[in-house]
Amino acid sequence: MATIKEIEETIVEEFGYYDDWMGKYEYIIELGKSLPLVDEKYKTEENLIKGCQSRVWLYAELEGDKIIYTADSDAIITKGIIGLLIRVLSHQTPDDIINTNLSFIDRIGLKEHLSPTRSNGLVSMIKQMKLYALALKTKML
Repeated sequence: MATIKEIEETIVEEFGYYDDWMGKYEYIIELGKSLPLVDEKYKTEENLIKGCQSRVWLYAELEGDKIIYTADSDAIITKGIIGLLIRVLSHQTPDDIINTNLSFIDRIGLKEHLSPTRSNGLVSMIKQMKLYALALKTKML
């Protein structure tokens, strides 16, 4: 399995293929369509990410020493954004998830091309993914 850094490099390269943000947004929407969807039974208030304008459900579980994330959203761009985060962080160890700074977000210019509410939602998604990693790490001890 690729490391977080390797996956980030691939994403930066992929976003480099697009000349403008219309193309990049279309790509994010496409990513959302391939998102590993959360099981309906996990679409609960408890798994709803607080701080997102859209509704985003995120679930995490341990498989061996790696965390597997699944998610869903009622907004197509948001679904693509959580899809990007899952692509980078799923199948990684809790320590790697907790300690990463996700530099690809700034390198592709994502945060600066989101509305303030979507940008806050992005931060909330990352925070929740790291909290899950911390909780699951504790479970492993």
